[in-house]
Amino acid sequence: MDKKVTGIIAYLTLIGWLIAYLAGDKEGAKFHLNQALVLAICNIANVVIGMIPFIGGFLSSIISIIILIFAILGIVYAAQDQEKELPIIGTFKLLK
Repeated sequence: MDKKVTGIIAYLTLIGWLIAYLAGDKEGAKFHLNQALVLAICNIANVVIGMIPFIGGFLSSIISIIILIFAILGIVYAAQDQEKELPIIGTFKLLK
């Protein structure tokens, strides 16, 4: 896979991220792999937040919408071959 396709697939799901990481252009799409990994970790944290009684469901719904918007932004940036950071979470670097 070339770096555009690798970047796009990485944002789809955690399984998509694994496929992109294992079978894609790791060096070319490292930026988008990192952004998608941070987004996936935020999504896992969102599931945990959703387990909080009473307010967790409401907070989880709002955070889910934000994560969806960030994923769409990431896909658009990857498709346009841009390395723009996602708002709020874009500064975290997990992959070296």
